[in-house]
Amino acid sequence: MSEHDDSYCLRSRLSWRLLALQAALLLALVGVVVGALCASGFVLAERDEDRVIDVVQRALARDAGGGLTLRSTRDLTQLRAETPDLWFLVRDRQGHSLTEGAVPAEFAAIGNGLDQISQARLGWQMFEDDPRKPAARLKRVNTDAGNVQIITATQGRLTGAKALLMTSLAFLGIALPGLLVMGTATFIATPMIVQRAFRGLDATADQARRIDIHQRGARLSVERIPLEVVPLVTAVNDALARLDQGYIRHKRFVADAAHELRTPIAILNTRLESLPSGPDKTRLLEDAARLATLAEQLLDIQRLDRCGHPFTRVDLVAIAQSAAAELAPLAIAAGYELALDAPATPVETIGDAAALERALTNLVQNAIQHGPRRGTIGIHVSRPACIEVTDEGAGIPQDQREQIFEPFYRLTPLDRGAGLGLNMVREIVLLHGGQVAVTDGADGGTCFRMTLPPHRQS
Repeated sequence: MSEHDDSYCLRSRLSWRLLALQAALLLALVGVVVGALCASGFVLAERDEDRVIDVVQRALARDAGGGLTLRSTRDLTQLRAETPDLWFLVRDRQGHSLTEGAVPAEFAAIGNGLDQISQARLGWQMFEDDPRKPAARLKRVNTDAGNVQIITATQGRLTGAKALLMTSLAFLGIALPGLLVMGTATFIATPMIVQRAFRGLDATADQARRIDIHQRGARLSVERIPLEVVPLVTAVNDALARLDQGYIRHKRFVADAAHELRTPIAILNTRLESLPSGPDKTRLLEDAARLATLAEQLLDIQRLDRCGHPFTRVDLVAIAQSAAAELAPLAIAAGYELALDAPATPVETIGDAAALERALTNLVQNAIQHGPRRGTIGIHVSRPACIEVTDEGAGIPQDQREQIFEPFYRLTPLDRGAGLGLNMVREIVLLHGGQVAVTDGADGGTCFRMTLPPHRQS
């Protein structure tokens, strides 16, 4: 299952839920309004004003003298039975008329005054007349007797299908436009509101993305974020505080362990120096040197946090000379020549001299340990601010040149190194804003290149 399966877009979900709520409220409002109108008598929902016209239209015919007459149809019979107050008035263009029931005087007097009107609803002025007075429906239709005008009251029982159709049309005509307007406003306004509300959270997320292992004590800001999100940010800050405490305990343990190792290692070196010269002594001295290097690398982890800030001007030539002088005996004892190639004038960068010298020392020790115990290990300083360490070994495969900088990574499982030296080199160079890369040496073997920001003369 994907880690994003349960994720959702708050803007989209909130918009759809608001739209559903608006639709439910609007539907309820329409129901209340229609119910109130029905209860007050303004809407006679149980009546169908067109049913009388439809029944009369199908029953209308001509008699022998050309007058209007009604055929006795089943629908007409049923209409008369269920509508005791049935009335209608039929007129054609030739002046013939036909009436049934008590036609109200107001509608009987219309005559031919509305002959040019195809259909109309004749009612009463709201709030001034009795709302229970039946309105009249006027409609001109084609029948078997020709084109006639029918006037009738709002009469006739409303069928279930027609009631459903009329209710649906009323909803579409009243509620749907309002729902469309509100829905459009919701889908436009909701993303803007959510984006504005979470603007502070975006800044907090940017702060979280900038936190790394070198930035302890960092906390996320709770300013300008919704109160509903504050508990989450607070929990993250508490977790960061616990991580800081655990990191401090871990660093203290590593530093204490490395300090404790230095004393027995120094005693071991003293005793080894008293042994007679030979291959065994050389190998033991190298092993003791690796132990000392491991202890120093563990201490380097702690020193990285204490690199001098602000950085000062550092001469890379002086650093290379110091490292070469210190490591020359170890290189010669292992069967190498150590060559230094540096300009006569300073090559300066801005940084911590002790940390950069430890990085260079790690690179040279790495070449001594993993080389073929012959040939030359070179230290080359060049402008604007670059140091290279080359050897004449078998080289490093292309697909492993990034992995060797990971902590505890070894090219071979039986490698006796701790796998911390190159990682420490990278951390120191990155701390100085530089880069470290691995390439093939000019004469074979491997070339490690540290490129640092040069010091700019003001």
